[in-house]
This record gives sequence, structure tokens and C-alpha cells, in this order.
Amino acid sequence: MASAESPSPSDSRSPRLRILSSPSDTKALIETAVKRFLEEVPALQGLKLVAGLELRGRGDIQQYRVELPGPKVTKALASDAKVTLEIPRSHFNELATKGHIKDWRAAFEHGDAKATGIDQVLRLIVQVVERQEERSRLRRARH
Repeated sequence: MASAESPSPSDSRSPRLRILSSPSDTKALIETAVKRFLEEVPALQGLKLVAGLELRGRGDIQQYRVELPGPKVTKALASDAKVTLEIPRSHFNELATKGHIKDWRAAFEHGDAKATGIDQVLRLIVQVVERQEERSRLRRARH
């Protein structure tokens, strides 16, 4: 009998990779990313928003619906989304676990991430994030 940690002969992926690619772990990773982002931009915590998230992998696109406040994450097409984020899975994994506001901004500026949707909502989010970045710069300058 094979142990739970060793991959079966038909599964060429490592056990760690299998664990990271499960849908429940992806949902937890999305929740982590949202919570970390909202901790850095507390002004957005009360925002009521449904967002779509498209994670692009090798020939695969996973679609998630993220409802705020919460976050409530479901693996489904977000037909009622006001904003849709498209990002490669590899970049998302990095941003979700280690990223800060400046890293998210860099991903959007370099074209690694893309946001589409209602212009007013997108502008509101950008404006709130910019103000938070300015407050952070002022706090650092004073210390």
C-alpha cells in the first residue's frame, strides 16, 4: 500500500504540487490575497463589490467569483462582476503570499495583470489605493 505522500505511478506531479493545485487551496489563496490587500488599504474594506478573477495557467483558465465584503470565493463565472482581474497563475501565487500594494501596482503597470470593468469602480479603487500609498509615504518620511 502506497503512502499518502508518495505520488502514484500515474501521477507525475509531486505531492506538494498536487496539494497547491486543489480548488480549495486556490480559494484559500484568493481569500488570503484579498485579506492582505484590504489590510494594506483599509478604506476599501467596506466596499460592496463582485469581482471576477481569471487565473491563466498553461493552456488553462480558472474563473472565480469574489464577493466583498467577506471575501466569499466561489469557482464560477462571475456574470454579475463589476470588475474582472486577469492574471497568470504564477504571478498571482507570488502576489497573494508575498505581494504588497507596490507589487500589485507593478504587475498592472508591466501588463502582468489586467483589470477591466466599470470605469467608475476601477477609478475609485485606483484613487483609494493611490491615497493609501501617499499616506504610507508620508508616515515613512516622518519617522
